[in-house]
Parts: sequence; C-alpha cells; structure tokens
Amino acid sequence: MPEIGLIAGSGIYEIPGLVIKKKKRIVTPFGKPSDDYRIVEINDVEIAFLPRHGSAHNIPPHRVNYRANIWGLKELGVKRIISVSAVGGISKEMKPGGIVIPDQVIDMTGGRNSTFYDGPEVVHIDFTEPYCPEIRKALIKAGKKTGIVLIKGGAYICTNGPRLESKAEIMAYKIMGADVVGMTAMPEASLARELEICFAGVSVVTNYAAGISRTKLTTTEVLKTMKSSTAKINMVLKECIIHIPSKRKCPCKDALKDSRMG
Repeated sequence: MPEIGLIAGSGIYEIPGLVIKKKKRIVTPFGKPSDDYRIVEINDVEIAFLPRHGSAHNIPPHRVNYRANIWGLKELGVKRIISVSAVGGISKEMKPGGIVIPDQVIDMTGGRNSTFYDGPEVVHIDFTEPYCPEIRKALIKAGKKTGIVLIKGGAYICTNGPRLESKAEIMAYKIMGADVVGMTAMPEASLARELEICFAGVSVVTNYAAGISRTKLTTTEVLKTMKSSTAKINMVLKECIIHIPSKRKCPCKDALKDSRMG
C-alpha cells in the first residue's frame, strides 16, 4: 500500500518517465474523487498520484471534491501527501519560475466542504503550523541535493476562483502578509490534518499576481511556466522521497488528540 500521496494541479497531469503500475477507482462516503488514483513507483517507493482537476482538467478549483480526494488517499493507506500547485507571486521574492515550499496559509475560500466533522461529532484541529515540518524539511533537503533553488517558506493565500483576483484584492492580501496566491491549498491542507495525514505543498510561481504584473494575466502563461518547471519539480520529488523518514515523529499524526469536544 502506498504511504505517500501526490496531488498535482494545473499543467501536471502525469509524471513523465514513471510507469503506472495500476489504477484504483474509489468511491468515498463523500462522493467520487477527481479521477482514478495512479499507483506509481519513485525510487522503489509506491506513490498514489491524483490529478486534482481530473486528467482532462475539467474540474474548476471551487468544484473539486476535496473531501473525496483526501479520503480516497486515506483509504489507500497514504500517511503523507505532497501537493503541487500553480500560484501567483505577490511578494517581490516570488518571481515567475520560482518554486516555493510554503509554511503558512490564509484561507479566503467560501462554500467549499471543508471538514469531515459536520456533526454530531465536533472537532477543532490545531492549525498553527498547517504544513508538515518533516516533509518540508525533506523537500528543502532535496532542493539542496539536486541544486534546485527553492524558496523555503511563504504564506499561501487561497481564493475561491475560478476568476483571477483584482488588483485591489492583491493589495489587500499583501497587507495581510500573503506571499503567493492560489486556489487549491484549502481545504486540502486542513482535511489532511483532520485525518492525521502529513501534508506539504510545492508551489510553482507561474506569474506575478494582478496589479503586480504589468500585463494581462492569462492561463497560457500559467501552463507555459508549469511546463517549463516540470523537470525541476520531478527531480525534487524523486529526491524528496529518499529523505522522508520512515517513521513519523511530527505532530500531524496526533492531530485529533485533545481536539474533540465533549
């Protein structure tokens, strides 16, 4: 059973050079995931890969069944998830082509099914550190080993989409402390925490955000930058697998301890 899951979004629908051993179709209590799970091998380690928007990219970010996606990975035996996504750069350090390993998140989404605990059981997970420190450490080490420059932190602000943001919104997000903006980190990260699954993100800066960019934002630009970054992402992921410890010592595995009411 794969203990590591990989969720990828815009521009990454398959992992080049890796053979799909099998596909798993899962129907969860929360409906169908975005697509079949692909079971692949990286450095002799089984990985469960899922294209977040479907292999045909026909599911917009606000319609992704995040609960089904995360629950399905749990059913497969996954204990750690790496989530790859495209983002817009807000901070001056976040230039197009940069690869960020975020350490914080700001949730600006609405209307998404964002918890497994809708009642009668009430759970309040600690989300002080939304990203797993162990996987982040492994990713950063992978960057050093491969010689690929990674930005070792940043706040990811998650918007609802599917529209891109206005100039005023980006100005407000910058004041709030956001470094990059995307549409999928939430509720992926919090749902994983509710199931005591470790979660870390790899965010590719595909463009400057609205108002920071001097030109019109286009999806063509996003896909072009993601495509040019794919080789680097694959190198980091393959190296990262080697450095993830076999035994989890992070707080993620005990997320539900002392979190239930009553």
